[in-house]
Amino acid sequence: MIVLIQRVKRAQVLIKEKLFAQINNGYVILLGIFDKDDEKDIFNLTEKVANLRIMSDEKGKMNKSILETKGEILLVSQFTLCADTEGGRRPSFIKAKPAKEAKILYQLFVQKLKEKNIPVKTGEFGEYMEVQIFNDGPVTIIINSKKI
Repeated sequence: MIVLIQRVKRAQVLIKEKLFAQINNGYVILLGIFDKDDEKDIFNLTEKVANLRIMSDEKGKMNKSILETKGEILLVSQFTLCADTEGGRRPSFIKAKPAKEAKILYQLFVQKLKEKNIPVKTGEFGEYMEVQIFNDGPVTIIINSKKI
């Protein structure tokens, strides 16, 4: 499982040109779920995301977690993070978990973050979305659950 975290001042998701979800100060997380990922990956990643110290403290240093700053998360499913580009010019997504199974893990990821008292909003799993991100920093972090 891979997450791409972007620290944001604000962000929103539009579906069919209509506002679906929005947040202020926090993270946009793009979540890619590979075929071999399971619940253990969810538990490891949600713990890491909740406690990662990339939010600014009073001096502007990355020293606080999203829990400490009471930030929000906008979580968007992103199977293209599972792209394999080694074999040519067109990416292969064969390593991505099938949609039905991935959706279950995606929903579990949301649930586990909410259990940590982090406000979480989401895109719509499997939908074409327009994600508008107003980066803060910019700060962008990639975490692979197999390397935690």
